[in-house]
Amino acid sequence: MDTRYLKSLIAVVESGSIAHAARIEGLTAAAVSQRILALERQLGFELLSRVGHAARPSQACLGLLPRAKRIVRETALLAGDADVGGLTGQLKIGAISTVLTGLLPGALRALTERAPGLKPVIVPGTSRSLYQALLSGDVDAAILVAPPFELPKALRAVSLRKEPLVFLSQEKSSASIPAQLQSQPYIRYDPDAWGGRHAEEYLADHGLKPTPLVDLDALETIAMLVTGGLGVSLVPYWSGFEQWGHKCAVSQIGNDRYDREVALISPAQTDRPNMISALCEALATAQPDRANPPSTCPEPPQGRQLSVSRSHCESARG
Repeated sequence: MDTRYLKSLIAVVESGSIAHAARIEGLTAAAVSQRILALERQLGFELLSRVGHAARPSQACLGLLPRAKRIVRETALLAGDADVGGLTGQLKIGAISTVLTGLLPGALRALTERAPGLKPVIVPGTSRSLYQALLSGDVDAAILVAPPFELPKALRAVSLRKEPLVFLSQEKSSASIPAQLQSQPYIRYDPDAWGGRHAEEYLADHGLKPTPLVDLDALETIAMLVTGGLGVSLVPYWSGFEQWGHKCAVSQIGNDRYDREVALISPAQTDRPNMISALCEALATAQPDRANPPSTCPEPPQGRQLSVSRSHCESARG
């Protein structure tokens, strides 16, 4: 059985349509359909039911899907088995949006220079969705906001940085931060997002109840809206902020109680221990690219880079 056909089947089930799976795999929809038909002939039962443009898995398909995923995963590990250093093969890395534009680019350069046989696959998502992807085995590691609960023993975390909560406004004002929050439209970092809880804690501690203009779990978009004069916001000063905060005034809250922690989380027992360790070290040493801020921007506060030692990264191997 051709594992590429199983991979196409998994893509169809996860994306919900043959057309979408074809785009993911870089194939034509006809080619993906032929692969599914070939599997159905070989297995002797229907795998998909097609309703309009959607493709839904049959009960038989759902039953074999876990094993199909394991087969595809094990096949992907074969190249790494021949490498005694364990740095050959694919590594699926989940990343939240601010990591994609901040920490990750420099880390990927360092990682691929050290391990040219390693093929990173980046999976974007929210902290909550990436955490679920870790639990289901759909990613090998994820860089996300540290969850507001204790991790299960099946997962292991390495803290990468702590990002201070800051107040964003279009321009500097002599009014206090609480006064501006009460008098101007508030662009709220979604309180249901793991990183949004810190801003909510600040508001609660100061007895503030601003009326949100909009809720967003997209810090770059929040910065752009503030820059456009649509309101003010409380956000963590994420790595790579300089690329987005043009012409926006940044005021420090000055209390590390409201820091957002970004961590690398991976399974405690993994098939790719050396890859995870190499990723951890690359993240610890790589610095995000820093654009020169416009002269209208104030000197930005610095995210507190944690000291992630080699021993910390080694411990991620389990």
